[in-house]
Amino acid sequence: MQYAKMIQFLTIKSIQQQHQIDEDIRVNGIAIVENVHKLENHYTSFKHQFDGLIIAFCLKGKMTVKINFTTYEINTGSIVVVLPQLIIDPVSVSSDFQIVSIVMSLDFISAFPILRDFITNNEIRWHPVISSSEQENDSVEEFILFLKKYYVNKTKNPNNKKTVLQYLIFGLITTISSSYATLSNEPGMIRNRKNEIIDDFYLLISHYGSKERSASFYADKLHLSPQYLTTLVKNQTGKSIIQWIEHVVIMHAKSLLKSTSLSVKEISQELNFSDISLFCRYFKRCTHLTPNAFRKQLT
Repeated sequence: MQYAKMIQFLTIKSIQQQHQIDEDIRVNGIAIVENVHKLENHYTSFKHQFDGLIIAFCLKGKMTVKINFTTYEINTGSIVVVLPQLIIDPVSVSSDFQIVSIVMSLDFISAFPILRDFITNNEIRWHPVISSSEQENDSVEEFILFLKKYYVNKTKNPNNKKTVLQYLIFGLITTISSSYATLSNEPGMIRNRKNEIIDDFYLLISHYGSKERSASFYADKLHLSPQYLTTLVKNQTGKSIIQWIEHVVIMHAKSLLKSTSLSVKEISQELNFSDISLFCRYFKRCTHLTPNAFRKQLT
């Protein structure tokens, strides 16, 4: 009898602790690690879900993995981009498998609005594992290995280190994005009805999530009952519709608080809250900080 795998929910902090990253080289919101599969004896016995962005490069070996309902082969030279909240279900890993992973929190991503656009790119969602030309692979590998080398350097100025890492990752994503430019002409993957609904839900939540916060809105768009959609989303993604909406709203709110000079009231209006106090309570419930407190901690 096949058993249902439990989902392990990962955060930057838990990854830093698992990999025993020294306090004096840690940077808030980002970790660069090697061979995550070797930290657990039963790595393939669990599904894994991370609330931020993962970019990885396979140096050697092979892994078979399910991402967003589809099975992929990760081989030497493969570039892997896993968008926030997607479930990673490892199936098998070769004994010589080696991979370098860059994991970034939503806070880290929200500093750059263009990165927010990157993580809502549907080509990336539908093609999390790609193989580029040998020349492009060499460039990505060199980029990632340089990032790892810079990351492990100790520094007396962590804020400066974080800023440099942000711009380096911006460059890496720009490089990777060119590999996706040719994918739109490829035949689409075969998906069953449930998977099509979830993909359509992802599209809707990316487009409307910052302003539409009721499950019935998305159910109506998909011509489904709210109860059916709520159950399907929870079973297929491990997150409820409300959690997905909170994820998108908070991502947009943090990005606006970080990258614009808009007042909290203007941001609440931008996110379609009828009252600033409602927005402040919503933000604090999700982040344990008020919008002003979040903005102040950035200075």
